[in-house]
Amino acid sequence: MFEFCIAHSFLQLLEATSTMRRLQLSLALMLTFAAITQAANWPHWRGPFYNGSTDEAALPSEWSRTEGVLWSVELPGCSAATPIVWDDRVFISGVDAAQDRLVAMCFDAAGGKLLWRHDLAQGTQRDGRSNYASASPVTDGTSVVFFYANGDLICYDMAGAQRWARNIQQDYGTFAFLWTFAASPTIVGDRLYIQVLQRDVPVSGRGSSRNDSYLLAVGLADGKTLWRQIRPSQAVAESREAFSTPIPHRFGDSLQILVVGGDDLTGHDSATGEELWRWGTWNPRRIGHWRLVPSPVAGGGVVLACAPKDDPIYAIAPKGRGVLGDDAVAWTSASTRQITSDVPTPAFFDGDFLILSDLRKSLARVDAAGGVKWLIETPGRSKYEASPTVADGKVYLINHAGDAAVLNAADGNVLATIDMDDPSGGELVRASISIASGRLFIRTTRHLYCIAAK
Repeated sequence: MFEFCIAHSFLQLLEATSTMRRLQLSLALMLTFAAITQAANWPHWRGPFYNGSTDEAALPSEWSRTEGVLWSVELPGCSAATPIVWDDRVFISGVDAAQDRLVAMCFDAAGGKLLWRHDLAQGTQRDGRSNYASASPVTDGTSVVFFYANGDLICYDMAGAQRWARNIQQDYGTFAFLWTFAASPTIVGDRLYIQVLQRDVPVSGRGSSRNDSYLLAVGLADGKTLWRQIRPSQAVAESREAFSTPIPHRFGDSLQILVVGGDDLTGHDSATGEELWRWGTWNPRRIGHWRLVPSPVAGGGVVLACAPKDDPIYAIAPKGRGVLGDDAVAWTSASTRQITSDVPTPAFFDGDFLILSDLRKSLARVDAAGGVKWLIETPGRSKYEASPTVADGKVYLINHAGDAAVLNAADGNVLATIDMDDPSGGELVRASISIASGRLFIRTTRHLYCIAAK
């Protein structure tokens, strides 16, 4: 239920290089990040706090495809992008399957009316697992930004008028990913952050031997690059690839951008992009097929990094600078094999982490010190890859088959399971559930539902 106040012209002073000026800008960004006013929005893929939770209350725990549905609309194609909600508008990144075209859409949150739609580039996918519209949009209530895996980065105002557009691949080189690139953009203040963690050699004819992995900051007002921070990695082959999203978090007086992938977790100065610290690795043998999907999630003084392929969760306490040693590892889940995540990003709620395992078919509530409060098997047979959403003492999940599950966050008891879809043609439900203004926004393969409590 919170939105961030918007920073203004002081960010244009980033050209100053003095230590004092950088400290002043860092403090200003920190204050911007902390200046929070009460509102019921879901502006980012992981919500108002960038951690999969919100302060919303009186949320529904039971509904069906007809009961409790305020409205539903048919979508022209399937996508993993989460609905983004700001006041009376719902933003959807997607595809028009019939036209093989990328689309940006905006719906009225009250009744589901299509307010505007932009048909964008032709061509929507190059592999059978995902499409170019997997990244979620992001908004600050004035602008909304859509990002696609073909490199298109487009900013509109809330009425749908284009403010600027550019293509990241044209600017910095073709993305070098085995599968389809999918990292959502992040807004903090009046700047936009995007990460591209990719191979340093060509793959399947894409990329070059000069590929860099990087964190990019652009001005939200004009789309121009403020800086591009190269992020080195010792990972090899596919393990250099990450589908995670940069996450802002404040540590004391330092507002940092957290980046995970390429076998490492790093914290960056939000004003300059400078790498402040680095921890690694979950992959000491440098296995070459460990691409990383979950984004970092911070809370209780630690940052979780989810090692891929059924490996443990690592909780890192970044108290130093430079390359952190083993003493930075606050705890791991190595002793509890069920607590792991290959695809979903954990949530942080009421001082605890909610960790969903797609491979182990489990959901756990773990405190910030690593204590397991409960551990359950996820309901149903289908796989859960959409990240958990937590609010009002409830955990909301949805699996590939479109079965939504509502669980009691206190003990993990299943309150309800609701059949929301009948996927066909190889399409799967992957979008996380969004929450705003006492309502759930659920994206299935071909529909968007708005659910309210009775």
